Amino acid sequence: MKTHQDLINEGVAGRTVLVRSDLNVPLKDGVITDDGRIRASVPTIKALSEAGAKVVVMAHLGRPKGGPSAEFSLAPAATRLGELLGTEVALFATPAERSEIADGGVAMLENVRFDARETSKNDDERAELARELSAMAPEGAFVSDGFGVVHRKQASVYDIALDLPAYAGGLVLAEVEVLRRLTTTPDRPYAVVLGGSKVSDKLAVIEALLPKVDALLVGGGMCFTFLAAQGLGVGSSLLEADRIDTCRALLETGKIVLPTDVVVADAFAADARTDTVPADEIPAGWMGLDIGPASVAAFADVLGTAKTVFWNGPMGVFEMAPFAEGTRGIAEAIIAGSGYSVVGGGDSAAAVRALGLAEDGFSHISTGGGASLEYLEGKHLPGIAVLEGP
Repeated sequence: MKTHQDLINEGVAGRTVLVRSDLNVPLKDGVITDDGRIRASVPTIKALSEAGAKVVVMAHLGRPKGGPSAEFSLAPAATRLGELLGTEVALFATPAERSEIADGGVAMLENVRFDARETSKNDDERAELARELSAMAPEGAFVSDGFGVVHRKQASVYDIALDLPAYAGGLVLAEVEVLRRLTTTPDRPYAVVLGGSKVSDKLAVIEALLPKVDALLVGGGMCFTFLAAQGLGVGSSLLEADRIDTCRALLETGKIVLPTDVVVADAFAADARTDTVPADEIPAGWMGLDIGPASVAAFADVLGTAKTVFWNGPMGVFEMAPFAEGTRGIAEAIIAGSGYSVVGGGDSAAAVRALGLAEDGFSHISTGGGASLEYLEGKHLPGIAVLEGP
């Protein structure tokens, strides 16, 4: 796999380089609430710019329907990227409307998903768009640096790499290196912490990781299906009844550690009545919305001796203060440990920033989310495979 540094070494001054970044950041009233993905995109873009390339950044935001819309415009991302780079980043609507870029300059193409061909299942339609994109860079190159989209076979991720000389950006390289370490050569003991809402979203990664880990700690809404598999009542907590038998079989491995106490509420609201109860005493009509302090302490004991830790998914509804302490406690336990620690992107990374925790307390915070999980599951990632060649 050739890298953006190889491209720089070949010489990029005066050449147009298309960079696929992942700038799919959360917005509230048009304001970015977490710029982590934009900050992660800066090193590769900056390296190319400083080498004299004319950089065109491609990215998506959300899932727009029916063409351009202000709601899904990348304008806030272009502004923020410009602030981080210390230069103006012009935003243009379509490949045909790209204006001239100075050597070392950076511009951004508007949301590539405004064109339905980007995500088309039709190979010819995606290839047509890829050709239009690559026409922006005659004698140029493509750098794939949006790890969060490499599991998608899309025009700006996969097909364009068939049209232009393709290179992996620094972010993609770092993500692949980290994930290979987690799946092939982890130092032991190896502990995985999984949270989030649904067991069904994580079953594949649980099944893939269980043979490789020493302990798998389960929190979040998904823990209640496991508790139900032990024969416990879970009140009105989130439950996937059709997954109980599967969870019961997974528990037989003896590697899964479940909460012993939970924070419950009589409603899904920040101002609901709350209580902390043993996991086997959840009242009827009440729902579990976080793991309790005894569970945090037990999980922390495991994490404190682990040499490798992978964490994906919050332990509770961290966006509401009464249900944030489980996630905070687990994050702090990982930071306090001396092992190699990876935060698996998505809501976990958002929680780290939202709770004001030190990002440098972790060895690596992934930008991948779904891509990270699919890699750990052993799935084929089209955006990586196309960089590796035939």
